[in-house]
Amino acid sequence: MLIKKPGDIKPSEITDQQVYLERRRFMGVASRSLAALAAGMTAPALLAGSADAEAAAKLSGIRKSALSTGEKPTSYKDVTSYNNFYEFGTDKFSPAQQAGSLITRPWTVSVEGEIKRPKVYDIDELFKLSPLEERIYRLRCVEGWSMVIPWVGFPLNELIKRAEPTGNAKYVEFTTLHDPRQMPGQRSGVLDWPYVEALRLDEAMHPLTLMAVGLYGEELPKQNGAPIRLVVPWKYGFKSAKSIVRIRFVSNPPTSAWMKAGPGEYGFFANVNPTVDHPRWSQAKERRIGEIFKRDTLMFNGYGDQVAQLYSGIDLKKYF
Repeated sequence: MLIKKPGDIKPSEITDQQVYLERRRFMGVASRSLAALAAGMTAPALLAGSADAEAAAKLSGIRKSALSTGEKPTSYKDVTSYNNFYEFGTDKFSPAQQAGSLITRPWTVSVEGEIKRPKVYDIDELFKLSPLEERIYRLRCVEGWSMVIPWVGFPLNELIKRAEPTGNAKYVEFTTLHDPRQMPGQRSGVLDWPYVEALRLDEAMHPLTLMAVGLYGEELPKQNGAPIRLVVPWKYGFKSAKSIVRIRFVSNPPTSAWMKAGPGEYGFFANVNPTVDHPRWSQAKERRIGEIFKRDTLMFNGYGDQVAQLYSGIDLKKYF
């Protein structure tokens, strides 16, 4: 066997790091798939088995939150294998299969715009911004499915207070990572990348609005939006931007990725509202993942007592 010394290797012969990481991920998925087939596993089990198997780091010092729902959480397996994350594919199983290519360290989040204290935060600094809380929130997706997830994170308002918005700050815009090398779904034109979402400042300041860095007591899996994502429990899931790299305070309402893609289908507010149908399906019912029968969709996803006052006087059928 011929072993080359470092000085003998030409730069052209060195495998690109991203190619190497992709090959490792592919080989891992392939080996698990072959083993599953040999064991006679069914197709759904095979899909679940090919999810990113990297061990998630445990989070410490997590306190329970009184804002949690009392509903039974969806299983960890379902939460981490059935995902919407178009950066890694448009079907529900591709994110778990493809997200192994995402590199989450080093990672920074730039906080900028109409604020007095702009700053670029290292992700590990954000982890220590505020004591981490576990909040069991319902997640409702526009396609008609829902989950109950034990998120771990800190209130977005903690970050906003440190940023000190000026009087011109009316909205908060969230931009996610744009890197087609790591995110194969961005090589398609399904959306105008990068993914952008936004909230009104009062929505962003609401105590329910969470910056999630984990779930089930562990750091966020890559397919769930690692290393940091937004969670707004009274809105449809697409409003909760994943893998965030920039938070910008602005005076005018931003145009989100889905508003660009389908302005007649996806409005700025995206509040869960069973009386407003998507043009292609009803929003009156939902199916909780892990259950057979559908249930009624609740206004504001069941968080009406806490957030309805934010929309006093607004026609939520017109401003959906």
